[in-house]
Amino acid sequence: MRKVLSFSVFLMIGLLVSQFLPGVVGDGYVAIKSVSNVFLYICLGFIMINVGREFEVDKTRWRSYAEDYFIAMATAAMPWFLIAIYYVFVLLPPEFWNSWEAWKENLLLSRFAAPTSAGILFTMLAAIGLKSSWIYKKIQVLAIFDDLDTILLMIPLQIMMVGLRWQLIIIVLVVFLMLMFGWRQLGRYHWRQDWKAIILYSMLVFGITQLVYVVSKSLYGEAGSIHIEVLLPAFVVGMVMKHKEIDTPVEHKVSTGVSFFFMLLVGMSMPQFVGVDFSESHAGTHSVTGSQEMMSWGMIFFHVLMVSLLSNIGKLFPLFFYRDRMVSERLALSVGMFTRGEVGAGVIFIALGYNLGGPALLISVLTIVLNLILTSIFVLWVKNLALRSYGR
Repeated sequence: MRKVLSFSVFLMIGLLVSQFLPGVVGDGYVAIKSVSNVFLYICLGFIMINVGREFEVDKTRWRSYAEDYFIAMATAAMPWFLIAIYYVFVLLPPEFWNSWEAWKENLLLSRFAAPTSAGILFTMLAAIGLKSSWIYKKIQVLAIFDDLDTILLMIPLQIMMVGLRWQLIIIVLVVFLMLMFGWRQLGRYHWRQDWKAIILYSMLVFGITQLVYVVSKSLYGEAGSIHIEVLLPAFVVGMVMKHKEIDTPVEHKVSTGVSFFFMLLVGMSMPQFVGVDFSESHAGTHSVTGSQEMMSWGMIFFHVLMVSLLSNIGKLFPLFFYRDRMVSERLALSVGMFTRGEVGAGVIFIALGYNLGGPALLISVLTIVLNLILTSIFVLWVKNLALRSYGR
């Protein structure tokens, strides 16, 4: 219980820092943000490599995984569709309801609600002792699949925004090759797996992905750069390792410390919204969302609650499948998918790059923040449902 609550404490500290640090350090904030992003990606790589190490599947049962992918895809699509419809028909005036520009902007912006936060979720579920349960193993598959679905679907969404570019085709090819390599070489390599080695692997993964980005940016500019997130490559690195259990106090302390630091950095990565005049910050932009007038804080918080409710209702999709399991198990599986984090925040940052703003952007950011704050409650809810299901 103490460890679970500590995740939220570190998250809240990071969130507070993200709102006031820019004003305190001034011009030095850019350098601090760059350094914190490096550590965030290395921590994320560390977490996802460990997740990949535990991803042990029976290749002869590939048909069941195809079913899992369909369920994960639908679980990601339902909140996305619900929030896109809400943004268009509730937040925008009627004259934009038939506008393709409005729809494509909101389809991109609302995609933040699709992915479950795999790194945060797996760390917290393992911390409360659910590592060997059916719920944990099934969430592991579904959360990774809906993150993958989000990563893949962002490509056609970006094509809608900027048109077809060869760099996006390269990213699709790289993703396909990584998945194929991870599946074929699953659990094959006897690499070192202590915490020092895992940190080294995560640094290498981040370094390689960053090198690809920097080189492509220098050749083709920011618009033509190739940016591959560390999430999938790190997971594939873990997949191809022959899993070795290293159960020592030092390993547990380092793993917990990295997770706490990761939560702090996730909070720090949130955009600043306290004391920001969004009408001025988006002046001169030509997006539909960025041209909307800001609402009162009372209305903003109301919409945050509504969007959070819709996104979590959409995540209940697995409740209608896996009929051979108890309802409490299926509900626990669905509630476990409520958590949002690094991939969803990444969608928000991509949206910022297209000048998408206005109240919809602020509502999206605060919805992620609210869901992150509620993560401990979601996980404890899963734990209680698991205890009821397994009778212990």
